[in-house]
Amino acid sequence: MLGSNQMRVLVACEFSGIVRDAFCAKGHDAVSCDLLPTERLGNHLLMPVQRLLDAPWDLMIAHPPCRYLAVSGARWFAHRTQEQKEALAFVELLMEAPIPRIAIENPISVISTTLRKPDQIVQPWMFGHGETKATCLWLKNLPKLRPTKVVEGRKARVHCEPPTPDRWKRRSRTYEGIATAMAEQWGAL
Repeated sequence: MLGSNQMRVLVACEFSGIVRDAFCAKGHDAVSCDLLPTERLGNHLLMPVQRLLDAPWDLMIAHPPCRYLAVSGARWFAHRTQEQKEALAFVELLMEAPIPRIAIENPISVISTTLRKPDQIVQPWMFGHGETKATCLWLKNLPKLRPTKVVEGRKARVHCEPPTPDRWKRRSRTYEGIATAMAEQWGAL
């Protein structure tokens, strides 16, 4: 049985376990779910998240795959119209899930022009990391994240990574400082 201040948190489309672990560290019942195995030991479900959306969650933080959504890949959009349509339908499904509080996280993407503008854009340097990586947040019944530790340095590390088979994984991981801010601020609601 959960305590009165604990939340049931679903972290959708997360293989890294970073956001899940940030909520667990604050005493919440957090579960990550992805089609990939988790990189960190913890409560992780290896399955399509669609099967979990009707469960009694208090909060969902979703990281839908950005492959067909991010504007960084716009030069390939003309050849991927069906994939993009399916990706947007998935995002819409997540946004409309019957969960009281929802955050959808994605880079600058066609979600903004097709579904709706983000409620907030955050950067790692606002949360203790001296790097840039514009991250959009679409929020339902959640306040905007307040910066926790603004630092100097504005290196675009994710853009400078060499092309390797797992480059997409390194680029998609949530920064620890952002995950901690989510757990501290949204987990206290």
